[in-house]
Amino acid sequence: MKITFLGTSSMIPTKTRNHSSIFLQYEGEGILIDCGEGTQRQFRLANISPSKTTKLLISHWHGDHTLGIPGLLQNLRANDYRKTLEIYGPKGTKKYLKNMLSGIAVQKTIKFKVKEISSGIFYKGKSFNLEAITLDHIVPCLAYSLIENDKIKINLDYLKKFNLKQHPILGKLQQGKNITYKGHKILAKKATIPGKGKKVTIIMDTAPCKNAEIIAKNSDLLITECTWKKELKDLVRKRKHLTTELTAKIAKKAKVKQLILTHFSQRYRDVKELENEAKKVFKNTKAAKDLMEIKI
Repeated sequence: MKITFLGTSSMIPTKTRNHSSIFLQYEGEGILIDCGEGTQRQFRLANISPSKTTKLLISHWHGDHTLGIPGLLQNLRANDYRKTLEIYGPKGTKKYLKNMLSGIAVQKTIKFKVKEISSGIFYKGKSFNLEAITLDHIVPCLAYSLIENDKIKINLDYLKKFNLKQHPILGKLQQGKNITYKGHKILAKKATIPGKGKKVTIIMDTAPCKNAEIIAKNSDLLITECTWKKELKDLVRKRKHLTTELTAKIAKKAKVKQLILTHFSQRYRDVKELENEAKKVFKNTKAAKDLMEIKI
């Protein structure tokens, strides 16, 4: 699983931070979470083809999270995109997207399908599910989790006694079926090890709320907005964003393994100070920067 931060700014971009957008690549899927202005250029700087995008998850319809959508769709059209783009978002997504595209002269566009969602699992795949939950923001807003299915791994140490390494028959063991190999009966329960799937959660604009903790619970990686330092806590309820301290508290309560901060106010040139402040509450914290890549 590879995650690329295409943009880490909040409402106003800076010289080094573009508007919000995160690209997650996994099992042939390219999942774009939000598409702020300039996202197609960020794809180019990251050496990623926008045509790898298979799903667009929209957290909410503020401009810094969505104004790159028309450009992205035109980019895909120009590059002969043959898939049907799946677009998911909160209530109002169909109306806002229609209005957005009606405001520019578009002769043709790619095939896409739009689904408005709320809380719960909205996509079930062979190797992972996608889950959403509503947040507390000025407009309808969603957080998202990618939850990898649990995997059955081969116990290679156990199979050494049978001199069995790489072989198509191993697939049957992963299906829970016992096998016979060179006269030896091999039990699936001894030859396999259950492996817990990974969980990645992305929380964009929100005030502190119980739902943020619920969807983040036990995540291997939590990516969340961190607009301000804790000294600006008086702005939280009015503008419904998180500070360093509030973000780190969510991570701690949800018992996540790693926290990455994003969506920084333009007032901060160096986000290291935000990272250090959050670390005082949740040690395994890192501040994202544009074009940063991580693998889990």
